[in-house]
Order: sequence, then C-alpha cells, then structure tokens
Amino acid sequence: MTLKVGDKMPEATFTVMTADGPKPMTTADLCNGKKVALFAVPGAYTPTCHKTHMPGFVERAAELKAKGFDTIACTSTNDVFVLTRWAEDTGAAGKIVMLADGSADFAKKAGLEMDLTARGMGIRTKRYAMAIENGVVKVLNVEEAPGVDKSSAETLCSMIDRSL
Repeated sequence: MTLKVGDKMPEATFTVMTADGPKPMTTADLCNGKKVALFAVPGAYTPTCHKTHMPGFVERAAELKAKGFDTIACTSTNDVFVLTRWAEDTGAAGKIVMLADGSADFAKKAGLEMDLTARGMGIRTKRYAMAIENGVVKVLNVEEAPGVDKSSAETLCSMIDRSL
C-alpha cells in the first residue's frame, strides 16, 4: 500500500545523529503533536539530490518555519554517517533533521521505495515531499520522473499556508 493524503504515518524507526552518537527516532517521535515538512532523496551526494533538491530546502528553511512547520526533515536510504556529513557539506546542519533509513524500512512501509538494483544502487526511496500534521499526511508530492518538480521546496511552500 502506498501512503496517501489522509493516512497516518507508518510506524518505523530512523537513525539520527545526536551529540551522543547515532540514536533511534520513530515516526511518532518525529510527528506526534508537530507539523513536519519531510522530503526524501534517493541518495546523498547524487547529482540531483545534492545540487537541486537539498539546496532548495536549505534556502527555504526559514520560509517553511514561518509557515508553521516545527521540523524540516530529510530521509534517505543512506546511513546516518553519510547523511550527517552531507548535512554539513550542504548547509543543512542545524536546519534540517537528517533521518537515515538505511535498510529502506520506512520507504517500504510507506510504499515509496524503488528498486535500483539493476543500476547498482539497491533499494532506494522515491523522491517526494510531504507535509505532516500530528502524524497525518496532509500533502504528498511524489516525483514520477527524474528531476525535482513536485517535490521541490518551492512547490511545497506554494501549497502550504499557516492554517494547515
């Protein structure tokens, strides 16, 4: 089943980097009682993710916060160490919570995984952006073709007002 608008977030556990090292963070920890902008990239440092998708969210972090988001988060099927370094290299550190989904557990439960095994990349997450309020998906924009259009920070910002 693919996650859709109106659905509760599936129960899953990500890994996040803390001052004390890697720690688990559940979807409930991330979402309950909060308004969250969550976007997903197939892979840190891959050209589109690194040059287009992440920079848009870094540049629009203040705008998303002004629209009432408590948290801006990025998930990828990379490990927490790669995501932590990528956040540092892109200016996302301190602005965007990096959610490692290294085994694609969340992507699979959400029905948002894709198989890139034939290209040597294994199971990855699809590219998307969503708005979540108190654990319920309010907006979900999944890219059906390569590139960043529906899932861009600009598109998400244009769809959201403070009343969400």
